[in-house]
Amino acid sequence: MLDLNRLKALHAVAVYGSVGAAADALMVTPSAVSQQLAKLEREIGATLLERNGRGVRLTDAAGLLADHAERILALVETAEADFEALRGEVVGRLSIGAFPTAARGLLPAALAHLHERHPDLRLQLHEREPERQLRDVSRGELDLAVVQDWVNRPIAIPDGLSRAMLFDDIADAILPASHPLADRSEIELAELSGERWISSSPGTVCHDWLVYTLRAAELEPDITCMADEYPTHLALVAAGQGCAIIPRLGRDFVPEGVRVIPLRPRPVRKIYALWRTDAARRPAIRAAVEALRAASAVYRPAEPSESSGVAEQVRRGEVAVQ
Repeated sequence: MLDLNRLKALHAVAVYGSVGAAADALMVTPSAVSQQLAKLEREIGATLLERNGRGVRLTDAAGLLADHAERILALVETAEADFEALRGEVVGRLSIGAFPTAARGLLPAALAHLHERHPDLRLQLHEREPERQLRDVSRGELDLAVVQDWVNRPIAIPDGLSRAMLFDDIADAILPASHPLADRSEIELAELSGERWISSSPGTVCHDWLVYTLRAAELEPDITCMADEYPTHLALVAAGQGCAIIPRLGRDFVPEGVRVIPLRPRPVRKIYALWRTDAARRPAIRAAVEALRAASAVYRPAEPSESSGVAEQVRRGEVAVQ
């Protein structure tokens, strides 16, 4: 009989491409993964890995077994979710991913909510960029993810994932207090032609979105400062080093010397919770979504009837895919 842990090790190597990467995903040592694969080879009587330069590659037998392992592991997850749903208990382990501003602005309150109401639920939080979270949820490394999705530059959601919207996060222009437009009630992006800009690092979602948005407004980005934390952006604006566009979720404290001016039209990013559809019946998933919605309440307008209806859907496990 095939051992489930050995199938997990093989599946991880197939997904992540190497023994080392598989070990990182499974949170074990490379030696432990190699030992599981060696036992599996003896169990099935076939070679699973072959040398390929400095790395390894799966044999045909390993590829075939890895395909079966993926389906077996999905069935096991569905069975576990159904059993948890039958018991109706919020227990077990739940790994949650969140992009940096959500990890700071939403997750502390959401985790406190879960700890208070479900003390037997073991929680792990991982701060990761949205694209990586999508991969990690699809692969089963994360159970739930909080991701951002800019309306004018949406991300592709892989098949097999369900999602629930938490709120719309509006972004504003951030200008030095000495800027000629600093006393305006709102401005258009085109009015900031010729400005220097402060951005996140190249390759991040926020940097790519800023470049795309500026060019869509026919502004060529002159990015002079790059930092990954919004408080750093605000400090640089206060020092007169440029302008920025920062979502409201990312603004904990606005320092002296900075003005926040709404843009017309409003840049919006949608904040979602994502999970594997196979695990949708897990009470822990539903409880986490409800906790995230509660933590998100301060960022969205009060809509009592709608909010209560969605909360009831969450409790019943009937959250609609957006």
